[in-house]
Amino acid sequence: MHFFKPSPLPARFFAAFVSYVTATLPLCAAEPESAPPLTVTALVEEALAKHPELRFYEAEIVAAKAGRRVAGKLANPELTGTVGQNRVRDAAGNLSGEGVAWSVGLMQQFEWPGRIGLRKAIANQNITLAELGLARFKTALAGRVRTLAYSLGAAQEQAEASREVAERLRGLREILVQRDPAGLTPLLETRVIEATELIAQRNASEAELAVTNALIELNQLRGLDPDAPLSVATSTPTFHPILALDSLLAAARTNNFDLRLRTSELEQQGFRVELARNERYPSFTVGPTFSEENGSDRQRIVGLAVSVPLPLWNNKRADVDIAKARQAQAGASLTAAQRELDRQVATAARTYESKLAALARWRGDAITHFREAAETADRNYRLSAVPVSTYVELQRQYVDAVNALLATRREALEAAAQLETLTGLPEPLIGWEANPKQP
Repeated sequence: MHFFKPSPLPARFFAAFVSYVTATLPLCAAEPESAPPLTVTALVEEALAKHPELRFYEAEIVAAKAGRRVAGKLANPELTGTVGQNRVRDAAGNLSGEGVAWSVGLMQQFEWPGRIGLRKAIANQNITLAELGLARFKTALAGRVRTLAYSLGAAQEQAEASREVAERLRGLREILVQRDPAGLTPLLETRVIEATELIAQRNASEAELAVTNALIELNQLRGLDPDAPLSVATSTPTFHPILALDSLLAAARTNNFDLRLRTSELEQQGFRVELARNERYPSFTVGPTFSEENGSDRQRIVGLAVSVPLPLWNNKRADVDIAKARQAQAGASLTAAQRELDRQVATAARTYESKLAALARWRGDAITHFREAAETADRNYRLSAVPVSTYVELQRQYVDAVNALLATRREALEAAAQLETLTGLPEPLIGWEANPKQP
């Protein structure tokens, strides 16, 4: 009787395999999963932190603050010196002495009183303008990110609806082709379904292209490569009512970035006019001097030198006229900006209210009903219970209804973003709900 004796080699291999699996299991579990979808708020925060153009506005503020430091400083002192040969002769022309003659002076230029203060005021306005530019850019960037995030979700929903209809039509067309029905009416119905399928496929392709474009722009706004992976959490905007038009106009006149820029420019131009008037009075240079001449004897002179330019040919009057003209232009620009701002606020408010009224007329389950009607028409057409015209129209209306609702929301979102930018309201007009149950 023979007994089987296992070889120790396979056992060692099995033990090594078990050890390998045991060691690699934690590594497999530690592999990073795909990044979770980003909310609209997270996208806005990331864009405000990483957008490359922000560095431009931040550098502008740094440059303006550096200009403020320079505006408050005097000009550097000027060190002057001369050296030469000194020869002294008597009345008969005979050389009586010879030596070195030299002089040195330290001169400091002083501005007319009030001039440095005006330059500081102008530099402070430059800082204000740079900060307003940064704030305006951040507001516009946040609004653009919100609009793109919603457009991305809307395009995905449009593409899904169009692909759903196209697949339904393709399946029906394949069935009709396999039946090979005789007669003119079945042939024409097949052609109608083919044409509707092509249109649905084209709509789906355009929506998918819109998704790609929105992803590329969102990645660029986030400071990433255009092809960087991005997943946006499903969300829908919640629209809040707006204030009365008078309140919106008052808020815009106080908070609007463009209007504040024009106001700051007008104030700055007023300082420039005063500076131009001040510069009609010349600066003066004062400083000690020391000179020594060696010849028949040694002479040393210690003194105080004063230098003042004479305004004979350039009296700075033309500069005052130029500054006044620029001030008049800044005032006219402010008035024009005020009128344009009122028009934009009124238009955006009316558009926002109109889109909210249009959205209020939609039933909460309208899209679901249109989808169910399209599916019912498909089943009944296969049973010859509904004509092809009803079937095709319901498929088309389902896609059109989805597009109309999403387009109305997008237009309301754009109007709200414009109102927020124009008026600088502290409370946003748009809220975001994750995984909405209503369309």
